[in-house]
Amino acid sequence: MITIYDWFGYELPVKERYRLIKEAGFDGVLLWWSEYLDRNDYRSGPHIAREAGLFIENIHTPFQVQDNIWLDNLDGEALIECYLQCVKDCDEFEIPTMVVHLPDDDKPYTALGLNRIKKIAEKAEQLNVNVALENLHNLNNLSYVLEQVDSPRIGFCYDCCHHFRYYPSFDLLSIYDSRLMALHLHDYMKNAIHRLPFDGTIDWSAAMKKIVETNYLGAIAIEAMNWDYKDISAEKFLYSALERAKRLEAYASQNNHSL
Repeated sequence: MITIYDWFGYELPVKERYRLIKEAGFDGVLLWWSEYLDRNDYRSGPHIAREAGLFIENIHTPFQVQDNIWLDNLDGEALIECYLQCVKDCDEFEIPTMVVHLPDDDKPYTALGLNRIKKIAEKAEQLNVNVALENLHNLNNLSYVLEQVDSPRIGFCYDCCHHFRYYPSFDLLSIYDSRLMALHLHDYMKNAIHRLPFDGTIDWSAAMKKIVETNYLGAIAIEAMNWDYKDISAEKFLYSALERAKRLEAYASQNNHSL
């Protein structure tokens, strides 16, 4: 199965967005789940995506406010309620997984924040929803939470570009292989991120081999943006993204496993 993050950079009506994604050949989408990015109608997304024939792999929760999770104030309380609502939304809309950002390591974890994540885990276990914490510049925070919260519903979303940009020597996939719940696949070159796979410096053969070794069975999920592709249409961008995803899928197959 091959999926793509539904907000891939082009300003398009939602119905048109999903139609183009389906016509390009994708099986499913990762949904942006917030009013940010001018998505005021985000709760209609699951219905529109499914009408277009797309599987919904996960939702991406708001990331502009993730630092508040550690804070002992009203903003912190508002954020935990937001994340708990996202768990409930996944249950309501029959979406298996939600992706969450933790704060970067310059904002270290707190006991209060850890207890909040345990509260999220409890609700996620009740409703059978996976909570995938994305790796960014947050290796210490991410590692601490994965080690302290022993829940089958708390895992991580492996973002290969963030990995190779921030801590390429740390073998995240081997250490936390059983906790892998989702992928964000895009390329990295100098300070350019969210490029299409094979348009950067990541060794994709090696990267896919490491993913395969975790026994991950989910989708090949592309999270590229059009930021460096302003001169091509949304249609051409999507067809190119699908072609790159198929090449990644072939790498997986070469390692005796099919994602």
